[in-house]
Amino acid sequence: MAALSNYAEKLLLDWLMTTGSATRPTAWYVALYTAAPSDSGGGTEVSGSGYARQAVTFAAASTPGGTTSNTGAVTFTAAGGNWGSISHIGLHDALTSGNLLWHGAMTAAKTIADGDTLEFAIGNIDLTLA
Repeated sequence: MAALSNYAEKLLLDWLMTTGSATRPTAWYVALYTAAPSDSGGGTEVSGSGYARQAVTFAAASTPGGTTSNTGAVTFTAAGGNWGSISHIGLHDALTSGNLLWHGAMTAAKTIADGDTLEFAIGNIDLTLA
């Protein structure tokens, strides 16, 4: 994914550069968006019609470069209605509400209609610090 959110940047800077502490999230969830979120949040997350964020786990970061990828497939089950054109994904620290941590555009937008599923295969969600 392309960018850390402002929330995640502050956590990282407080932990690395000050005596402040940062509480590490205990779980991560992939969210689907029809309009791009920004570093400060926002965007249009899919809602209704059977949509729910999906849990995801990541491997240890590679060196050099600091890249990690999802360790298991992430599957959004059959939509109970039209979700629209999914153009972006976000990584959150809670199943509902919570904080946006990362966000980025999908390689290609995918329209999800009633009954469609969406899956990100192992290694298809990459997080990189640049």
